[in-house]
Amino acid sequence: MGQCGILGPVAKRPRDPVQLAKQVFDIAIGEAEDTVSESKRHPSNRRAGGKKGGPARAQVLTAERKRQIAVKAAQARWKSRQDG
Repeated sequence: MGQCGILGPVAKRPRDPVQLAKQVFDIAIGEAEDTVSESKRHPSNRRAGGKKGGPARAQVLTAERKRQIAVKAAQARWKSRQDG
């Protein structure tokens, strides 16, 4: 069954390629309504948060904390080289 949306249950798209093709055709000619949410139609809009987060975090971190993170990362890299 589909997930519950604001207006009730949301129908999932069929997995069968023939049924999916028929549904796409029905949507194209206006016999059916598309059930995909706006956020799934335009995934680039969701990515904006990740682009903002890195620079914002870098501004908040102190120089000492950045150094600690860098040292820990270097140790992890060297450890993986010595193990293999």
